[in-house]
Amino acid sequence: MGKFIVAGSQITWGRDYKGDVLAEIAEAGFEGAPSGPYLGTPAEVVALYGRYGLKAGPSYMGVNFWDPAKTAEIYEQAKAMADFHAGIGCDVCYVADGGFRSLSPRGITRWDLAAHPTPEDSLSADQYKIYGEVLTRTGEIFLERGVRACFHNHVGSFIETRQEIDDLFAVTDRSKVFQGPDIGHLAWAGADVLDYVRTYADEILTVHVKDIYPNVAEEGIAKGWTYTQFSEAGVFAELGEGMVPIPEMLDILLAHGFNGWFISEIDRTTKPTALESARICRAYMRSLGY
Repeated sequence: MGKFIVAGSQITWGRDYKGDVLAEIAEAGFEGAPSGPYLGTPAEVVALYGRYGLKAGPSYMGVNFWDPAKTAEIYEQAKAMADFHAGIGCDVCYVADGGFRSLSPRGITRWDLAAHPTPEDSLSADQYKIYGEVLTRTGEIFLERGVRACFHNHVGSFIETRQEIDDLFAVTDRSKVFQGPDIGHLAWAGADVLDYVRTYADEILTVHVKDIYPNVAEEGIAKGWTYTQFSEAGVFAELGEGMVPIPEMLDILLAHGFNGWFISEIDRTTKPTALESARICRAYMRSLGY
């Protein structure tokens, strides 16, 4: 069995990533939290988190890898992000699609097609080819600095469904780019979470985990909700309160030596406060022995 870091995400509190939020994440019993260069220099970030007894964890880089006009900018951003992570002593960083508001081939944004896209809403073969090439080079840039780029799926983006993940990694060098999935988003998108984890287990180095209320997901899919409507209706559940098979997922990961960042991330809680949400999630992980 591997030993992994049980961390809590600030997003449950909104977009305030400093001060009282870190104090409450620590109070809930988490070991760390995501960080990023927007918080200061690596030394400043390590000191900030250290004041609360927390480890500074992986940040997130969401860009349009499939857009050739963005390639040079993406590589520069990758260098800066990799340097930051090396500086805080974190050897993984999430990289993800940034096309939430971009139009699909049918002229609808993927944000508006959340959890109910059709195959016609995916990128073209040529776009996947570009995506794979740029993502692979991005992975190389990270590796040159001792950090591993971990791709992150997301509902409402161009890499949402299991088929889209598989299609992307069919044209990406899997020795250069690893997996950093959002497990809740996989379930919300209709994927078989355990099959995905079994397939990519050796490449999964870090995870975001949220739970999903199946009744809300089913209603939203049937009614064609946008991402915002799903969120406002309360699709996100605290760990252990929804449909995500977290214990079984962990069994598979640990059997493959997982020892990375397990980040509890409840984007928008239905509980009275973010702190209560965090406490529920941490207590659930303790109930599993972690």
